[in-house]
Amino acid sequence: MNIPLVDLRAQYSAIQEDLEAAIKEVMVSQRFILGPQVKACENAIAEYSRCSHAVGVSSGTDALLICLMAEGIGPGDQVITSPYTFFATVGSIVRVGATPVFVDIDPVTYNLDTSKIASKITSKTRAIIPVHLYGQMLNMDPIMTLANQHGLTVIEDAAQAIGAENNGQRAGSIGHYGCFSFFPSKNLGAAGDGGMVVTNNNKLADRIIHLRVHGATTKYHHALTGGNFRLDSIQAAIVMAKLRYLDGWTASRQRIAERYNNYFSGCGLEVTTSSEYADAASSFSKKTTNEKLPKDAPTVILPNATTDRHVFNQYVIRVSSRDTLKQVLQHKGVATEVYYPVPMHLQKCFAFLGHKQGEYPQSESAADETLALPIYPELNDEHAKYIVDCIRDFYLG
Repeated sequence: MNIPLVDLRAQYSAIQEDLEAAIKEVMVSQRFILGPQVKACENAIAEYSRCSHAVGVSSGTDALLICLMAEGIGPGDQVITSPYTFFATVGSIVRVGATPVFVDIDPVTYNLDTSKIASKITSKTRAIIPVHLYGQMLNMDPIMTLANQHGLTVIEDAAQAIGAENNGQRAGSIGHYGCFSFFPSKNLGAAGDGGMVVTNNNKLADRIIHLRVHGATTKYHHALTGGNFRLDSIQAAIVMAKLRYLDGWTASRQRIAERYNNYFSGCGLEVTTSSEYADAASSFSKKTTNEKLPKDAPTVILPNATTDRHVFNQYVIRVSSRDTLKQVLQHKGVATEVYYPVPMHLQKCFAFLGHKQGEYPQSESAADETLALPIYPELNDEHAKYIVDCIRDFYLG
């Protein structure tokens, strides 16, 4: 078989007429920058995310960057975030001249361990950037409590979690800002880069609107030093065309995740959940000692859906001999991905922060042991079973 990690061609084939009509409308209008499609997209994403405002920007990375700029965060300031995330989260902090301060992850959700945040807050702390990784929300209540106590800004990195819910609230709607990415492989993807900032604060929305056009209040009159962070009309039109399908695609992703879980449970391998792993209920690892999986352990740890609505941007398992398994699956036609092989505190470009191996053991173990399997709405039962069978054969022969 030949099973991609994400099959964008299958998605395009299913909604080709809608997408081409949306693109044609922009081409006919010749309004390519901040045209009516952008405003319509902003209104739709605001409503979908249960926020008062949405502001289209040029990428998910720029969404994070512009929020930090809007708060005037820069040299001498500290921003608390996760070391186990995509580069943009931490790169944006460094780009404005601030210092990232890391908090290790919870091994169940791979999101920030909220119990460890308070100890990292100092007089220099200005913001917290929680990351809703893999499509599952972090519990935001402890973070908002700390933010209110210390006067901190909360910027939700919801790039992988549009539509995710916890305690009846949607990703991006709880912090002062929420940031989305429309990178093509996301659950709601454009045909290139694109992003969105959502907020429930009128003043913050207005500031983001000005910053995305070089800080201009009116043309050629600049009250702020912003940047060119505008969302293209074609990308907005594509996102709008896809948005009507998003809930159906999410339901399909959830069904596929359940199929994976069921196939793994019946495949003959020792299968456990990340929750059991964290609680030391399994025989091969204990959270308290930060042990890694034994290299000969034929065990698969499945993801936990601990919130109201996990949207499964990725389906991530935890395994021993991860890199060898990845090579074998590639040979058998199964594309996989490692999110993320090097935690941020060990990245070469952040060496100036002075972090060492072993400082954030949960993030380091996840980087060594996790593997993302193909998941997209068009993935069928035969494909899912084949993937699980290949993994079983690798461990059991």
